[in-house]
Formats: sequence, structure tokens, C-alpha cells
Amino acid sequence: MAVLRSLIYTLLQAIITPPYALFTLACFPLPVHQRYQITYGWTRLMLFMLRTICGLRYEVLGREHIPDRPSVILSKHQSAWETLALQQIFPPQVWVLKKELLRIPFFGWGLAMTNPIAIDRSAGKAALEQIVEQGRERLKQHFWIVVFPEGTRIPPGSKGKYRIGGAWLAVHTGALVVPVAHNAGEFWGKNSFVKYPGTITVSIGQPINPAGLEAGELMAQAEAWIETETTRISQKIHP
Repeated sequence: MAVLRSLIYTLLQAIITPPYALFTLACFPLPVHQRYQITYGWTRLMLFMLRTICGLRYEVLGREHIPDRPSVILSKHQSAWETLALQQIFPPQVWVLKKELLRIPFFGWGLAMTNPIAIDRSAGKAALEQIVEQGRERLKQHFWIVVFPEGTRIPPGSKGKYRIGGAWLAVHTGALVVPVAHNAGEFWGKNSFVKYPGTITVSIGQPINPAGLEAGELMAQAEAWIETETTRISQKIHP
């Protein structure tokens, strides 16, 4: 049944995404926050279909830890699911992402309309400078900034190498860091077609103030909390 539900979801996504992306492109002249709300409409629709077709829901622990000002979100990355759900859990946001993603037909075009921080990860120090420059501007525009420090989706039970970019941005802008753990990969894994029904747990940690910290120290604190909390909430119910 999970395979059938996943097939229906995928077919509907394939039908809906191209015209929605073209509609989004037509909205380019609008202010950036209005463009965000339009692209976020696609996200809401995908989450609705995941809930009603695939039976994939979520619960959030620690909502009270969400600051009242734009911050940097450092999130565990296990699935495509969190790229959707974080938009519903947190205020308007932009992502730090690989610029290659913007070249994906339809999806990447719509993504470009959200004003992301698209970087060349092989550029080293230049990429960090770009993150800070563009990140400071996005924060001034009242956008939150989402960073997946592992860089790619990591299977449940494993840990990727945490990159320093998000912590570097926080230290150089003074923005709070909000660590996020979840177990979405147990329901919708990397490169997995099947979305298993159930309730994903998302846990939001207490904000970390970067004042007086080096980027490496800040990242180490966030990494320790994310990994410990991910293990705690893991259900280990799917392969």
C-alpha cells in the first residue's frame, strides 16, 4: 500500500510542479517576500499530499525555542521531507545550497525565486565570504537562513561531516543558531521512492548565541546537540 500511495503522490507532483514553476517565474517582478509566499504555496500542497495520500505526518518538540528574530537554522539532513517541512515550521526563510540545484528544470527555477544563497562549495574561503555577504543581506530582509551542515542527505544512524558555513555565518552576523534534529529518513529515505506512513518527530533545540565563540566551537556545540537528539528520537522502524 505504501508503494501505491507513493506512486500516486509522485504522479501528482509531476503533474503539478511544471505549471506551478512557470507561474512562479511569471511572478518575478513582485517583491521577494510575496514571491516567497507564492512558492511556499507549492510546499504547502506537497505537505498536504504527503499527509493525505501517504499518511506522513509530523510532530514538533521545542516550538517554544524558536526565537522572535531571524536566525540561522542548522538542521539534520536525512530526507527531502525536511526541505519542505521546515518552511511550515519556521518563519519565511532562504537556504544555503549548491548552485547546481538551480539548474534543475522547473524545481530549480521555482527555487531560484525564493532568493536562496547559492554557492560553489569547491570555492573554499570565497564560498564562506559569499555566505556571509548574502546571508547578512537576507537577515536584514527578515528572512531566516536554513543550512544543512552535512551538505547531503545522510542515512538514519549515520553522521556526515559537518561543514562550518552556517556557524561562520552566525559568528560574523551575530545571528542566533537554532539546532534542529528529526528522524524523517526513517520514513522517507535518501533516493527512496517509498514514503512510509507514520509521524516524523522534529525537535528544536535552545538557540545558541554566537557571542564570544569561534565558528568551530559554535558548530561543535550544534553538532553535539543535533546528533544526540537525533539518536534520542530515532524510532528505527524502517530499513
